[in-house]
Amino acid sequence: MKILVTGNAGFIGFHVAQRLIARGDSVVGFDIVNDYYDPALKRRRLEILAEQGLRQGADYTFIEADLADAEAVNAAFKTHKFDRVIHLAAQAGVRYSIENPHAYVQSNIVGFTNIIEACRHHTVGHLTYASTSSVYGANTKMPFSERYGVDHPLQFYAATKRANELMAHSYSHLFGLPTTGLRFFTVYGPWGRPDMALFKFTRNILAGEPIDVFNHGNHTRDFTYVDDIAEGVIRTSDAIARPDPTWDSATPNPATSNAPYRLFNIGNSSPVKLSAYIEAIEEALGKKAIKNLLPLQPGDVPDTYSDTTALEAAVAYRPATPVTEGVRRFVEWYLNYHGHTAHV
Repeated sequence: MKILVTGNAGFIGFHVAQRLIARGDSVVGFDIVNDYYDPALKRRRLEILAEQGLRQGADYTFIEADLADAEAVNAAFKTHKFDRVIHLAAQAGVRYSIENPHAYVQSNIVGFTNIIEACRHHTVGHLTYASTSSVYGANTKMPFSERYGVDHPLQFYAATKRANELMAHSYSHLFGLPTTGLRFFTVYGPWGRPDMALFKFTRNILAGEPIDVFNHGNHTRDFTYVDDIAEGVIRTSDAIARPDPTWDSATPNPATSNAPYRLFNIGNSSPVKLSAYIEAIEEALGKKAIKNLLPLQPGDVPDTYSDTTALEAAVAYRPATPVTEGVRRFVEWYLNYHGHTAHV
């Protein structure tokens, strides 16, 4: 198949593109390579994908352009005639959305509109796109299920992702476009983003500098290893969304529809306290953290916990990498990438 992966210079998109190339798909990457975080890290990911493509004799192409540029998006679709689209490009970051909401409108709303319009007009067989566990917002009933309402986001980032889910449903209903939205739960692992906690904690612990531990380390997260996320993305992309024959408009299930539309959680289904996460980093590094204990930040949720029964039923898969193992693999990558050595 010919598959478009948007955001392939990004953390999750890079891992997904690697897997698709490895299994022999024809892959086109699309990314603006902006400076939200270190572009050198993004460029290195792109170099690895290009090297992998050459090594395997794979059909791999990269387009450096802005998803908010409708002409560039349409040109890519017209040239390549995609069978599937995996849309992972977005302006990420919960806290940054408080400071710069316009960046989220351009990337997450305008960019998504351009992608879904192109999928419609070029008869793409299936659009799979990234949503986020942040859409659960003020919900406190655990574990979070796709069957629950998600009408109380706590940050603008989550609001734009919820908007994507609603936009996708309208296109599935109006034009019969199969769409699958994936709510990712706290993704971590090698080649991760420098603005995320694992990267920052590792860097500061190695440097002997304090780490900011919000909510005194008491909140929990459903930390999900990036390889598990990538596997879930590809499995759901392969399984085209179809109308739910049991869907009832009188008691509607938010996760399905009488249109070809689905929503899935992808999480580890095993919440871990932030304090325990930090302990796993300390163990992998052989060095203790200096902790600056702080209250919960604005926009943060105290806990996340995914119900993945729908994902398991649909594609026979659930993430399962333990946090201790995933953190160890990240630390090994980090030390190698930055030329450090551990203290163990």
